Amino acid sequence: QVQLVESGGGLVQAGGSLRLSCAASGRTFSIATMGWFRQAPGKEREFVAGISWSGGSTYYADSVKGRFTISRDNAKNTVYLQMNSLKPEDMAVYTCAATSRRLWVALSFRAYDYWGQGTQVTVSS
Repeated sequence: QVQLVESGGGLVQAGGSLRLSCAASGRTFSIATMGWFRQAPGKEREFVAGISWSGGSTYYADSVKGRFTISRDNAKNTVYLQMNSLKPEDMAVYTCAATSRRLWVALSFRAYDYWGQGTQVTVSS
């Protein structure tokens, strides 16, 4: 089993920045890819960004490309999501996830085995 704990959500004005963290514990050696997803009220869960645990390859949803950066610190078993130039439409519950699948086949929530509890990001206009 892998346990994931997010932190870093909160309230920010449009144009501001937040950094989310996701700390993994347990069978972390089984992780190949970490991802961030978000879900706004009344909307489906959406892939935001993913990162290869070993090589550091990344992939972003078009809606966040150029504004969000996903990174990892293997020594700390932690993945980060730096969110800049936040917009009201970025407001959602953000959740990190882990999978043993490679990044390029892990762009859907269905590919992920482990999930954190989620953290709220609120963007005021």
